[in-house]
Amino acid sequence: QVHLVESGGGLVQPGGSLRLSCTVSTTSVSAKLMGWYRQAPGKQRELVAQAIYNGSTIYADSVKGRFTIAIGDAKNTVYLQMNNLKPEDTAVYYCKAEFWSAAGAWGQGTRVTVSS
Repeated sequence: QVHLVESGGGLVQPGGSLRLSCTVSTTSVSAKLMGWYRQAPGKQRELVAQAIYNGSTIYADSVKGRFTIAIGDAKNTVYLQMNNLKPEDTAVYYCKAEFWSAAGAWGQGTRVTVSS
């Protein structure tokens, strides 16, 4: 079973930046898609950004121009650079990956709080 390990959440003031990381627990599988979702209190989980193996990316309208998703050179880590953070970005952020030769996986979640 493949696991995803996330890091990088925390407390930041409005206008600040954070970088989230998500690493696949094994190098024996290749990801065809890696992405970040978030869930704010009382709301449904929503897609934030997604990167596909061919290099294409998708962003939620609410984060375009502020967040950047990137897959590392080893293809087993995905990053989410978050700039100009707003209080409405406060949520638990989850990493998701889909693989060519294994079942997909979700990370355990990392909390991001944007507050002064």
